[in-house]
Amino acid sequence: MFISHFPNNLTSSIHATDRCVLSSLFNPKANTIEQLGVGPVEAKVGVNKPELLPKEFSPVIDVAGFLSDGQEKRLTQEIDNIEKDTGFKLRVLAQNYPDTPGLAIKDFWQVDDRTIVFVADPTFGNILNFNVGASVDLDVPRSFWSRLAGKYGNVFYWKEKGEDGAIEAAVVAISSCLKEPVGSDNCSENNVHSIILSIL
Repeated sequence: MFISHFPNNLTSSIHATDRCVLSSLFNPKANTIEQLGVGPVEAKVGVNKPELLPKEFSPVIDVAGFLSDGQEKRLTQEIDNIEKDTGFKLRVLAQNYPDTPGLAIKDFWQVDDRTIVFVADPTFGNILNFNVGASVDLDVPRSFWSRLAGKYGNVFYWKEKGEDGAIEAAVVAISSCLKEPVGSDNCSENNVHSIILSIL
């Protein structure tokens, strides 16, 4: 997992394999990402294809075609509920790199420090990648994102359940985590897992 700190104080937790899209999401001039315990790693040039954005605003953009219309509507409703209940903005981009709007999503979604950008992309193995704003980073333990990616993003899970299954499980887990009271036990593996089992 990579953690990068950008000048505008937003924090990103992303996987190295998808850093080409997310590393410059908040700062297109950023050219390094610091890998924990290893040092700087060169980031690839970001993609910017605004023509792949939908005509109207949506918190879910499925460029890859992983989701059915019904799934997209359910996810959109869940994301709306998250924003109403917590003030945090979850945004989901399903893609197959390099077929992605890339950096264009920053302005389209008005990404800020209360935004979670969730990129679902199976191109490099683990399908779950997250870019997390600073305010989210204060409330949600960083270990939550790596646990989520390890559990629902691994290739065995999404090959069995489908890309759509991995996306839906991740959104449910994020929703339950964000709605928990902030404390030493929030977003724990047991809390999130029991909620997902009761819903799915």
